[in-house]
Amino acid sequence: MADFLYHGRNRAGKNVKGNLSGASANAVAETLIQQGITPLKIQPRAAKTAQAKAKPQNRNANKSTRSNQAGGKAKAGLRLPGFFKRNVPLPDLIMFIRQMYSLTKAGISMLRAIEGLAENATNRQLGEALKEICEQLERGRGLSTAMAEHPKVFPRLVVAVVHVGENTGRLEQSFAQLAVYLEGELDTRKRIKSATRYPMFVSIFLVAAVIVLNIFVIPQFSSMFASFDVELPLITRMLLASSSFFLNYTWVLILIIVGVILGTIRWLKQPHARERWDGWKLKMPAVGDILERSLLARFCRSFSVMLNSGVPLTQALGLVSETLDNQYMSVRVGEMRKGIERGESLLRVSRNSELFTPLVLQMVAVGEETGSLDDLLVEAAEYYEREVDYDLKNITARIEPIMISVVAVMVLFLALGIFLPMWEMMGAYGGGM
Repeated sequence: MADFLYHGRNRAGKNVKGNLSGASANAVAETLIQQGITPLKIQPRAAKTAQAKAKPQNRNANKSTRSNQAGGKAKAGLRLPGFFKRNVPLPDLIMFIRQMYSLTKAGISMLRAIEGLAENATNRQLGEALKEICEQLERGRGLSTAMAEHPKVFPRLVVAVVHVGENTGRLEQSFAQLAVYLEGELDTRKRIKSATRYPMFVSIFLVAAVIVLNIFVIPQFSSMFASFDVELPLITRMLLASSSFFLNYTWVLILIIVGVILGTIRWLKQPHARERWDGWKLKMPAVGDILERSLLARFCRSFSVMLNSGVPLTQALGLVSETLDNQYMSVRVGEMRKGIERGESLLRVSRNSELFTPLVLQMVAVGEETGSLDDLLVEAAEYYEREVDYDLKNITARIEPIMISVVAVMVLFLALGIFLPMWEMMGAYGGGM
């Protein structure tokens, strides 16, 4: 048996320090967890004493090398501004959450677990964030507080669930819930991308075909039509004018495209513009319903995770509104939160938002009455996910008629524009004979 010094947090979220005897650090961690203490750091007492004795001896050496270390840290710590940082990919975040669940379940101390994950992190941004979190934990700060300083790495929903897990002593369960939720989110994103890949490719090829026809094909007929001493039909004149514009005013076309893109970006920065844009996306033919149901499934799933973790209702709605990635729905969820703060029931504010189907509203009503709102929200999320899965399997059948109609109109327009002058010329020669 050896003596270990430990630092952790009790169920009330307060820092707890002391010493405990055990066969190993893992055994001490298991004992602390049974006592309701989440271990953050466990260290042999002898090692701690040796470090305390070594500090005065190394103080002068540390002073002499401090300037060199500062310069080295400045070079090594050279990082891009936060504006240029992108969010950590969802698969990397899921892997981290899964590893934290396994390590906390095995009784590994929090500091030791994060140090190991920081050294083996495949994502550089995640590794740097974990190293800074280790430093914060050594200073006695909580895990959720340290994670909140890296919003590009850990979303607010993750931070909130971890915070509740720290305060309730259910950190292991919090990581398990987050892993399940994030894995479902990743699966939904993959299915939506897979289903929209076909129409995107078709649209790109259509645009490429229009450009090729106007630059290479129609000019060949233009020289032939110029030799005809007949008046060209309107469709042919439109084709020739379009080709001439592509050839002679390419820079104008590029400026128009760039101007439209920049104008759209600038417009989206205006108040309420993003809300209107996201509202239009939900009304798009063929795909608008799928996007709306996928967002509602995300709302129900994340809302259930927050409530099951013990987050207050109003705070849960505020956090969930930030995870929707759709300003139109975020505003309405924010209005639901304001209604609850005014004393209204969740059923009433949900009905006033006009976001949910009658089936989901009925689940909300039963959940409020029975106190099992989180379980019923999971059922609502599964209902929406089944609907989205069915629509995604049939999205090709819904989009193909639209694509075929566009291609048919293009082919008809091109055929009439090219063959009508020929038919008129043949008719003129036939009449002359």
